[in-house]
Amino acid sequence: MRWSQMHIPTLRETPADADAPSHRLLLRAGYVKQLMAGHYSLLPLAVRVRAKVIRIIREEMDAIGAQEFLLPTMHPAEVWQRSGRWATMGEEMFRLKDRKGADLALGMTHEEIFSTLAADLSSYRQLPQIWYQFQTKFRDEPRPKAGLMRTREFTMKDAYSFDLASQGLDTAFDRQRAAYLRIFARLGIPAIPVEASSGTMGGSTSTEFMCPAEVGEDFVVHCPECGYAANVEKATSRLSVVADGSGAAEPERFDTPGVRTIEDLATGFGAAAERQVKTLVYLLDERLTLVLLRGDHALAEQKLIDATGANAVRPARAEEIQAALGALPGSLGAVGLSSSLPVLADEALRGRRAMFTGANVDGVHLRGVEVERDIAVGQWADLREVAAGEPCVSCGSALQVQKAIEIGHIFKLGYKYSEAFGLTVQDAAGAPVNLIMGSYGIGVERAMAAAIECHHDEKGIVWPLSIAPFAVAVVIAQPKDEQTAKAGEEIYRELLAAGVEVIVDDRDERLGVKFADVELVGIPLRVTVGKRGLAEGVVELTSRATGETERVPLDEIAERVRKAMAAGSDGS
Repeated sequence: MRWSQMHIPTLRETPADADAPSHRLLLRAGYVKQLMAGHYSLLPLAVRVRAKVIRIIREEMDAIGAQEFLLPTMHPAEVWQRSGRWATMGEEMFRLKDRKGADLALGMTHEEIFSTLAADLSSYRQLPQIWYQFQTKFRDEPRPKAGLMRTREFTMKDAYSFDLASQGLDTAFDRQRAAYLRIFARLGIPAIPVEASSGTMGGSTSTEFMCPAEVGEDFVVHCPECGYAANVEKATSRLSVVADGSGAAEPERFDTPGVRTIEDLATGFGAAAERQVKTLVYLLDERLTLVLLRGDHALAEQKLIDATGANAVRPARAEEIQAALGALPGSLGAVGLSSSLPVLADEALRGRRAMFTGANVDGVHLRGVEVERDIAVGQWADLREVAAGEPCVSCGSALQVQKAIEIGHIFKLGYKYSEAFGLTVQDAAGAPVNLIMGSYGIGVERAMAAAIECHHDEKGIVWPLSIAPFAVAVVIAQPKDEQTAKAGEEIYRELLAAGVEVIVDDRDERLGVKFADVELVGIPLRVTVGKRGLAEGVVELTSRATGETERVPLDEIAERVRKAMAAGSDGS
């Protein structure tokens, strides 16, 4: 490939609306072009990288016996209604009607569609099955951002396993987990497997693969001592033992004028945050619900969703709260409330006495509250968000919390879809048995962006060799000089003949411009062919990752490039 003929529209200035490093560099290096919010055209360089990411994933899927499919992206509403997710997916699902008025959807994921195909399975002898595809997904993200990190249209590798019993699902899940770790290692992306919520996917166990990065929108709780790791939406920690004393015979009201926050009550009235019952008011599927936590704890909203199974969740508005409880936030509590209002309490409040909470009268609180005596808790659950420094639930060491990008997610779906779609096979005794399923996903373009987040510097992208658009750029320093141009062409063709993915920069541009473009685009190796070096019988070989340059005899450059590539391949 010749740089002069390839469409690589590099930019010298950083686009104003690009925030994440990967977003800035993909735009500046001529990999992508935005069509509208959340929708990007992939330009030739990006197509080459994407193809390599897909090839690596495909090789690892094939290695564990998976079979590749390609399913439609437009789905009839009926299949989503059958699983119950037509309603639960909410506004993130793109919905439309055809000319006959039939309801359709653009696929966010393909559990339902693969389930319709699995209806063809009839005997245990056909199991296990692992099916996968690379297909475009559509999600109506409310805030698409960070370039390819969060888009409304993207490619996903989604895989599905079908087994006769839970032991088979366990095996399939473990094989996928191992394959994912190999995939991310080959892509040059550090990946931490963490416990996670299954969310709208359903099922029991799920594991996310998280790439530590400052631009990440997720938080990973990690123990450096024992290796415990979980998404903050799922993480737990040990609680310190609290001695409450004997407590009071009944709650006592006291005036708290001007108190609006946990801190106000703590500083003005000696009620330490850990001795307060914080009352949050949520609408869960449009039903007003009280959520109780310790005053120094934060709510993990996904835990609330998981505990209740609610589809639509939002904090109540001030006017809704006042109409129901008679007070505004700052003086709310659950003591003596009507049983018509559901109350969920975090496990950290179980057994607590001598606590403080609001009296549902503005400027009035209660002291001496014994939670299980004075509050009609309808459900106890782990609702709190773990904070850095808390003791690890496994070993007691201090936990760390870090930002991360979700780069993959695997689920044990169980029987959710097989029951909805009537997926049964005959076992060895001829009895019908429901299939048990798993689901396994990797976002292809997100993996590209994550790789850049891990591999870039002030000059541009530093691609791992495994997914770089080209392994080598041959830069002809003086293309108008006949001997230099000829030598550059010979090296280019020799590398092509050796099977090296190479691009020759034959443009009539200043050498500094060429170097800057090669560095911005992120090509791992650069061979510079110039008049001065040729006079001495050498060319220069430069590593993008290290910046190191060595002078190599002209007749040895092809072999030296092969060795450098082999070393880079081992390192990626």
